[in-house]
Amino acid sequence: MTAREMVQQVRKGTAGWRYTVVSIGYPGPVVHGKPVSEPANLGSGWVGFDFKKAFGRPVRVINDAAMQALGSYKGGRMLFLGLGTGLGSALIVDGALEPMELAHLPYKKGKTYEEWVGKAALDRLGKKKWRRHVAAVVTRLQAALEPEDVVVGGGNAKLLRTLPKGVRLGSNANAFVGGYRLWNPRA
Repeated sequence: MTAREMVQQVRKGTAGWRYTVVSIGYPGPVVHGKPVSEPANLGSGWVGFDFKKAFGRPVRVINDAAMQALGSYKGGRMLFLGLGTGLGSALIVDGALEPMELAHLPYKKGKTYEEWVGKAALDRLGKKKWRRHVAAVVTRLQAALEPEDVVVGGGNAKLLRTLPKGVRLGSNANAFVGGYRLWNPRA
């Protein structure tokens, strides 16, 4: 899906709705509210696209994992890890959101965290081994970043049977809450 196609589908799906602003969770790095590279799993045309003009309203774009993190946040220091196509990550400290790209750090056998816990790893390893790597990655990042709260979300989080101590399961629905909080931080 290209950026233009996404806008067309959203506008069609929200015909008749009354809204004044738009929040977009983008599956890739976002700097200063703009995608910095084309997404790996979507069509082209996202970088440099004028979302405000296309929607005719103010638009805020953040990384999709950061949006779900924002919607999952309950206070203090929280680490969010999103298990989906790849590994999304964000840290929130006392309300300050910092999207991160932890997925690309080296982990094991010359491969990155993402290569051991993303969708391709799930397909390659099977659920049992994939779950062990997810637990190991979560535990390592928990020890390194010392969050008070860890949320594991994303589309593949539902495949986990157990969670390490201090970790809670997130929900993709929290991304909607995060989109709302982009405009209403106290919500």
